[in-house]
Amino acid sequence: MTWIKTIPSSEADEKLRDAIERQRAFYPPEYGPPTAVNPDDSAGVVAAHSLIPDALYHAFATFGALLSPDLPLTRRQHEMITTVVSVTNRCFY
Repeated sequence: MTWIKTIPSSEADEKLRDAIERQRAFYPPEYGPPTAVNPDDSAGVVAAHSLIPDALYHAFATFGALLSPDLPLTRRQHEMITTVVSVTNRCFY
């Protein structure tokens, strides 16, 4: 559980739900199914941004845009870069 106050999806207002849905549109379909064991989504990096829906949207939409298949890197290369950055930062990916 994060120590940061978060808003679980069950309590999200329309602005927060909209920000989450709009940023998800940038990601590949494989990113859609939730993998977290936390049923209310109250933990994790996305939830940590739940108090500021505009920041949530812009931060994660930026990352999603960087994964665009229209860019010269392959999906495999994108995933490798992301994995190396996460390991370097000692984050679970």
